[in-house]
Amino acid sequence: MTKVKVAATQMACSWDIDNNIRKATELVKEAAQQGAQIILLQELFKTPYFCIEEDYKFNKLAEPLTGSELITHFQKLAKELKVVLPISYFERAGNTRFNSIAVIDVDGQIKGHYRKSHIPHGSGYQEKFYFSPGDSGFQVTQTAYAKIGVGICWDQWFPEAARSMALKGAEILFYPTAIGSELSMEGHDSSGHWRRVMQGHAGANLVPVVASNRVGKEVATNSDNHLTFYGTSFIADQFGDIIKDANRDEEAVLVAEFDLDICHEMRDSWGVFRDRRPDLYGDILKMDASI
Repeated sequence: MTKVKVAATQMACSWDIDNNIRKATELVKEAAQQGAQIILLQELFKTPYFCIEEDYKFNKLAEPLTGSELITHFQKLAKELKVVLPISYFERAGNTRFNSIAVIDVDGQIKGHYRKSHIPHGSGYQEKFYFSPGDSGFQVTQTAYAKIGVGICWDQWFPEAARSMALKGAEILFYPTAIGSELSMEGHDSSGHWRRVMQGHAGANLVPVVASNRVGKEVATNSDNHLTFYGTSFIADQFGDIIKDANRDEEAVLVAEFDLDICHEMRDSWGVFRDRRPDLYGDILKMDASI
């Protein structure tokens, strides 16, 4: 049997960056103490979710992968605790900026690097102002404990992304997230929809899914706009059932164990990959499949 323990975390963020990193570090250590081997922190946890507004001053937050103090800190932590850490950060690459993930293995080395493919743009989630669409393609990283695929927030709404990672051999899918109130739809709560979409990815591909969201209210610096992030981070098994979940308000650590051999056997026995018909899926490559 090949068993692996995974963790999802959630926390509130402020403009006290040192405190954000300290809290994230404590959550990782707490998860590791519970035996977690692959530990997920939420999207862009170093700062508040600055994409709530458009302001060029936030471009200064971007940092290159090489020499990033944030990444270096978590490389040391991963090596110390012998854990795998997919770390979300605001990347500067030349004259371009990306919303990116560095997958840090147990030896502290970066084994994978992914740039967010799907970039949202709506009221309160104005990411196209800051990020270029990722050019890395969907990736699967062989870590010390499992082959993992990582998508970032808006990526999690697209079944094509999950299926691509599953086809590349991902044994577990991870989704760091920043989502909450919908400013364009007052009173609308998307948390259930958010969960069900990813549960579908788990069930359709027969792979566990780990999702980490943030909590708390964050206010724009140039207006009264604010987002209340709804947490509800969770871990779903290979059938899409939620086996660990957090509430809407509190910081949390969730830990679950999976037997990867059993998951592999289930994928084989269901035949969903055997019975695929790629020859019939050409329409999915078109923006307008009606023509």
